[in-house]
Amino acid sequence: MRHVFIQRLTLTDFRNYPRLRLDVEAGPVVLTGSNGAGKTNLLEAISFLAPGRGLRGAKLRDVGRQAYPGGPCAPAWGVAAGVNGPDGLNEIGTGLTAAAPERRAVQINGQPARGGASIARQISVVWLTPAMDRLFLDGPASRRKFLDRLVTAFDADQAGRIAAYDHAHRQRSRLIRDGQGDAAWFAALEDTMARHGVALAAARSDLVARLNRALAAAVGPFPAASLRLVGTVDAWLAEMPAIDAEDKVRASLWDERRGILGAGAGPHRSDLGVAMIAAGHPSHGQPAALCSTGEQKALLISIVLAHARLQREKRGAAPILLLDEIAAHLDAGRRAALFAELRALRTQAWMTGTDRALFADVGESAQFFAVGQGSILRSDLPHSAPQ
Repeated sequence: MRHVFIQRLTLTDFRNYPRLRLDVEAGPVVLTGSNGAGKTNLLEAISFLAPGRGLRGAKLRDVGRQAYPGGPCAPAWGVAAGVNGPDGLNEIGTGLTAAAPERRAVQINGQPARGGASIARQISVVWLTPAMDRLFLDGPASRRKFLDRLVTAFDADQAGRIAAYDHAHRQRSRLIRDGQGDAAWFAALEDTMARHGVALAAARSDLVARLNRALAAAVGPFPAASLRLVGTVDAWLAEMPAIDAEDKVRASLWDERRGILGAGAGPHRSDLGVAMIAAGHPSHGQPAALCSTGEQKALLISIVLAHARLQREKRGAAPILLLDEIAAHLDAGRRAALFAELRALRTQAWMTGTDRALFADVGESAQFFAVGQGSILRSDLPHSAPQ
């Protein structure tokens, strides 16, 4: 098995960090400090090494450093990482530049790169945050985003499929709203939506099937989950070849333009259904939305761990995991089980918390850092200095 990990992280004018360089090793990284110190900001910076807008879903212009509270954000910011992998050290950088403040720039080994897939092929990053504790209670959009992040980490081409589909969908919606566009224009956009939409739905279906097998084989204190895709396109894909499903999407989009109620099928309407599987437990078979808060958290962890195991099998290396306040609401048994699973996966997990004692069982390879306002002190070495 390979071991892919961040060896060096450098931030420039990102959130509360004017400048930071953090050198770490392959093992788990534990960041402790008071609320508001900047722990989650570090995880967010790493999350920008994946396609999308990071773990907070922030607008790119809103993550630059503020010189004073409530002041304007720096128009340019950067996140760079030296990623150690099987082919050596790769330098990955992303951020905004003053010359192009609305377009995210990406560089790999000093060369400009385009598209989320290019960076996803270099590093795989998956996260869990406290805001995701409501995933099963929120609307379908949140669950689609969660699933698509898992798919993209597993299949880098998913980022391009989503971008192409969303772009065509926005253009088509604008034409309908404004009453513009001819039949050929609509047909071209709907063809793009059909091709990329069915492809991204098929990638979701493939991962859900793999996850269900991995979850069924898991052992330990975390409950298994049963996943299913709920949507018209997902049902078509289960019944017919992808090329026929594309034709059905085109016909549905045409019907929507004619004003037929209920038409307009696409993967943007799909949902992820999740049920708890724990034989003998009162919540066995129950939808995740009806489970307790603790059970929902455990289900999320179970899904992410199963995904990490799948990645290790397919790519030969587990993803980098960002686990924000992960230990706060787990009992001692589940904390120990989580840390044992992370060690077995050989993943570089970045974890945050206010209480260092919660990470006592994380393992000897863990590195501990105390986070202050814009500075970090390695706290597991006798003579460490702020970085």
